[in-house]
Amino acid sequence: MEEIEFILVSTKEQMQGAIKHLEIAFSKIRAGKASPQMLDNISIDYYGALTPLSQASNINTPDARTISVQPWDKSMLEVMEKAIIDANLGFNPMNNGEMIMINVPPLTEERRLQLVKQAKSESENAKVSIRNARKEANDELKKLDGISEDIMKDSEINVQNLTNEYTTKIDAFFSTKEQEILTV
Repeated sequence: MEEIEFILVSTKEQMQGAIKHLEIAFSKIRAGKASPQMLDNISIDYYGALTPLSQASNINTPDARTISVQPWDKSMLEVMEKAIIDANLGFNPMNNGEMIMINVPPLTEERRLQLVKQAKSESENAKVSIRNARKEANDELKKLDGISEDIMKDSEINVQNLTNEYTTKIDAFFSTKEQEILTV
């Protein structure tokens, strides 16, 4: 019985991991509103060390269409500005000598549809992870010796219920993200 509990707990942890991964992936898909996470993948050469932009500056969103980047060291302004341009995010940073201001352009309808497709793809990847966790759990259950058919059936039903629960969470999460992307 303890083995079954362990398998169920580890399966649930794997499924939660898939949801966490999906949340991170969704945070990188911009929905037209400015967000500091948009600059998460940008790194700069900070005195010889490759450093994430967020660790060399203060990144804020003063309003829904603007991101401000305030470097800890003003001499790094040009390096940061070049890194933002080179990241090819479609941003046109403006350096005023004190900080970098980025106006986030509104999304075109075509770009919104591309982002929905990207979100759908990430959702499908998360569902594949959930199904893989279910398969692993069922395989582990079948390896256990001395367990009655009833207990085995109940355990498989529990694994399937977990799978259904997390698949539903992914669908709800995708729906919310889709609405966010398509809302002008």
